[in-house]
Amino acid sequence: MNALKKFLGFIWILLAAVVSYFCISIFGGKLSSGKQDDLVFGIIIFFILLPLVVSGLGLFGYYCITSEYDEDYN
Repeated sequence: MNALKKFLGFIWILLAAVVSYFCISIFGGKLSSGKQDDLVFGIIIFFILLPLVVSGLGLFGYYCITSEYDEDYN
């Protein structure tokens, strides 16, 4: 079970990288479109949602890799 947790930790970190690439490539045009609605949406995505999602996925994956979730009942 611990090997599965470590494997899934790598998957979470990979997912964090994919989400960050997706948000930057797809929503990057929103900041330079010239419309006020797109600018507000782009600012919310880049400075609020993107750091929360990517850091959450990355931290969860890091904890899985470093065996933070191992069950040690003594």
